[in-house]
Amino acid sequence: MINDNPIGLFDSGIGGTSIWKEIHQLLPNENTIYLADSKNAPYGQKSKDEIIELSIKNTEFLLDRNAKLIVVACNTATTNAIKELRAKYNVPFIGIEPAIKPAANHSKTQTIGILATKGTLNSELFNKATEQFHDTKIIEQVGYNLVQLIENGKIESEEMTHLLQQYLHPMIEENIDYLVLGCSHYPYLIPQIINILPPHIKIIDSGEAVAKQTKKVLENIGFNNSVKANNIFYTNTNPAVLKKILKYEFTVIERDF
Repeated sequence: MINDNPIGLFDSGIGGTSIWKEIHQLLPNENTIYLADSKNAPYGQKSKDEIIELSIKNTEFLLDRNAKLIVVACNTATTNAIKELRAKYNVPFIGIEPAIKPAANHSKTQTIGILATKGTLNSELFNKATEQFHDTKIIEQVGYNLVQLIENGKIESEEMTHLLQQYLHPMIEENIDYLVLGCSHYPYLIPQIINILPPHIKIIDSGEAVAKQTKKVLENIGFNNSVKANNIFYTNTNPAVLKKILKYEFTVIERDF
């Protein structure tokens, strides 16, 4: 079945482009619309009601542009708002949750770490996800200020290095053998994280799993059959950081929303 309407994605900023890249790699012919709500980043410090309100606004922006499915490319928005979005709109939603299950199932030390936002770690959905792993010790760490630094183009700054060392060293001391990245911004920090973690600690994020789930959903609602995909990115702040992190010549539109 052919359906050339775009896949819609939204995030609290540029971080969800890590998810977009996985989807684009797996489904290069699909049209996409990406919304970076950087003006309101980070979502992780906001209340549940605020996150739901922003997620509804973002969803309607994408639906106005005929999105055939919506990827909530933000862990905080997924864990706090996807239930409400699914109840309100008649469109498939794909969310992002920290990849706790594969980490817990493969851990040899029975100890894993998760680096995420406060909004994700405090959410009901996250707490339900961790309840089933009674035999695994889960070291939780809020990544304070990491999203802000990424949004400001300071991925490789001394401040970023200092914060990552502060957050990761206690996990290393607890003998974790898996680190779960619970925010779609954080895959952009993997080169820095690798320099801090011992080589035996594996890093897991959710991007590949989300891309596979997107493909699975499209099998029911239709794929785009065009040779060249149209990829459009919207941001409500200076587009320079978004353009830099994409590293491709895509259409980036600055617009207040």
